[in-house]
Amino acid sequence: MGAKRSLGQHFLLDGNLCDRIARLAGDITRTSVIEIGPGPGGLTRALLGRGAARVIAIEKDIRCIAALGELAAGYPGRLEIAEADALKVDPAQLGTRPRRMVANLPYNIATALLIRWLPGIADFEGLHLMFQKEVAGRLTAGPGTKAYGRLSIITQWLCHTRLEFDVDRRAFTPSPRVTSSVVTLTPREKPLASAEFSDLERVTGLAFGQRRKMVRSSLKILAPRFAELGIEPTRRAEELSIEQYCALARALVETS
Repeated sequence: MGAKRSLGQHFLLDGNLCDRIARLAGDITRTSVIEIGPGPGGLTRALLGRGAARVIAIEKDIRCIAALGELAAGYPGRLEIAEADALKVDPAQLGTRPRRMVANLPYNIATALLIRWLPGIADFEGLHLMFQKEVAGRLTAGPGTKAYGRLSIITQWLCHTRLEFDVDRRAFTPSPRVTSSVVTLTPREKPLASAEFSDLERVTGLAFGQRRKMVRSSLKILAPRFAELGIEPTRRAEELSIEQYCALARALVETS
């Protein structure tokens, strides 16, 4: 079965690597595991082999459905296969609690998927996801670093993030041009600070849309509030903390 570039497919079939990823989810014998883009089922097999109570595999490629069907026959009643576009599915509505997501995400839609999932992230115990290394770096980056940006802030506002390990491109079929990394996202009991998702998206968009400028320029609309919020106007977007962005998001609502 050849991978389709249009679907961002890079199959991971190495049994040891698949098992290593599956182990990150811990005890899944009573867990609904959601897998996005399972392909021919390398990681799916590892999850079932580790005793997952139920694996729900969301796959768009009809060719992979048949391969997964053979795997389902070997694990009666434990693998549910849904032929669907992951961008049109709400995984928080699949299965029953406790839920975890474990997936080698299609590169071309990985970030878009995560942003769609974040508002409902509290419905999961954890997510163990593979991204391009560059994206993984952005998810885990802290203030003051080059990789720190909108994705870092919105994700870490809602989740604890941990970089688990890198996966060499040669482990995939076909080999992508980049190294991949596995990241664990553990939802916080409550967001890091008070803010609305849409407001935080808006204020980080304004700030990082002019990343090289001082915030007194990129966030000109909020400049009169900087002193009371404890924000130095000569700072740049990557120098502000998540809590400061949440304060700016709240101030943005009051200013609008």
